[in-house]
Amino acid sequence: MRVVVTGLAATYPVGGVAWDYLQYVQGFVALGCDVVYLEDTGQWFYDPAAATFTPEPGAGAAYLAAALDRLMPAQRQRWAVRTPDGRYLGMDEQAVRRACAGADLFLNVSGACWLRDAYREARVAAYIDTDPCYSQAKLAAVDGGMADELMSESAALIRRHDVFFTLGEHVGQPDCLVPTAGLTWLPTRQPVVLENWPVTEGPAERFTTVLSWSINPTPPVVGGRVYGGKDVEFERFLDLPRRTDECLEAAISGAAPRERLIAAGWQVIDARPVSATLDHYRNYLRGSRGELSVAKNAYVATRSGWFSTRSAMYLACGRPAVLQDTAFSAHLPVGPGLHAFTSPEEAVAALAAVRADYADACRHAREVAERCFRAEDVCARLLADAGV
Repeated sequence: MRVVVTGLAATYPVGGVAWDYLQYVQGFVALGCDVVYLEDTGQWFYDPAAATFTPEPGAGAAYLAAALDRLMPAQRQRWAVRTPDGRYLGMDEQAVRRACAGADLFLNVSGACWLRDAYREARVAAYIDTDPCYSQAKLAAVDGGMADELMSESAALIRRHDVFFTLGEHVGQPDCLVPTAGLTWLPTRQPVVLENWPVTEGPAERFTTVLSWSINPTPPVVGGRVYGGKDVEFERFLDLPRRTDECLEAAISGAAPRERLIAAGWQVIDARPVSATLDHYRNYLRGSRGELSVAKNAYVATRSGWFSTRSAMYLACGRPAVLQDTAFSAHLPVGPGLHAFTSPEEAVAALAAVRADYADACRHAREVAERCFRAEDVCARLLADAGV
């Protein structure tokens, strides 16, 4: 089986992003697939040190190459990055064209890749919606005649695929407010290569999370309602540190009200060093007592069933996750190591339950990862559901 996986690892050269996309490559390789990683966003490249974007692709491409070499040395020549001016780094244009023409599956993760004619020569082009509500709101806006040119182009790109997956496992259910826009959205999950996340004892005293405060300039609108980001939901749980004996820490990027969060009892650190490399990111998760996190308002209010890619990795480390419910509790085995809360009171109770039997919570967390996020299982289901 031949697979092309797309992503954002060179465009956003930070550890968390690299783990998200490259574990797809690892998962398909573990199944015996011939895999090429392709990045063609049409965007400039993020420079974490300068906290800005640059047209120069060299640093991002080097980060991607080093990450692939670190995780899968055999893949060190099996990647390509197309720059905004049309150049290819890594594999050349003709090699990319041949890889796509011979592919059984072109997997456009996050819809990050332009769907050029050459890429559409793959047998099946699959779209993975990693931002439920945001993707579908674009489609609904176009259908309702309320979209601008940029939104229309994005919606057209989505519809050019053959099959559609979403991390919103509740999309399509009667109580989910995310519009389907006439498409069948198949549920999928973040693939996690369990060997990447060995379980160690968790002596740490902090529950942590890693987040961007608000990075969505255009909030999704569905049925006349405007949905917000994680900053909206965080307000509801601002005083949580004062209501629990646990130490709560947030590694944040973006223009967060840090002084206000600190005054409310949160420990706040800069997310950039935490996610500088694959190892920095993994060490931060493994060095935590567990994860305490809220979700974007768009995921919560619509009951999308979205589950964080980051949270899946906390679980793989054997770290309990106490998470705001997006309706994921209807699809994943909540229990000692995975708690879903809808109110501050429920969050406090969940933290107390983890403290009451921490060893059992850690055991269950890893079991959930093994049962629900194992990369080989997730990738095998993608192949089967895509019909390749």
